[in-house]
Amino acid sequence: QVQLVESGGGLVQAGGSLRLSCTASGSTFIIDVMGWYRQAPGKQRELVATITRGGTTNYADSVKGRFTISRDNAKNTVYLQMNSLKPEDTGVYYCHTRALGVDYWGEGTLVNISS
Repeated sequence: QVQLVESGGGLVQAGGSLRLSCTASGSTFIIDVMGWYRQAPGKQRELVATITRGGTTNYADSVKGRFTISRDNAKNTVYLQMNSLKPEDTGVYYCHTRALGVDYWGEGTLVNISS
């Protein structure tokens, strides 16, 4: 019912910036919370940031002050602005939403931060 497509990943030096985008399609009217998760090599997937339809945000302690999540409800798009990137930010970043009690995931976009 909901499809999520991410974009914006890439290779960046430490200290650089990236902006990830995720656009939802399908039954977008059922979406409330959207967010970003990431999975580093050898580690479990972890929450990075979430944002409600009304704009309330939550961040992992490891990214707070460096990353900013935002959304454009009219475009059904959520963004993740990542600044002051560190090598430990490397991983596959997944867009996520929960709608009517069902989890939806994008395919992921790779972020690789070199030291």
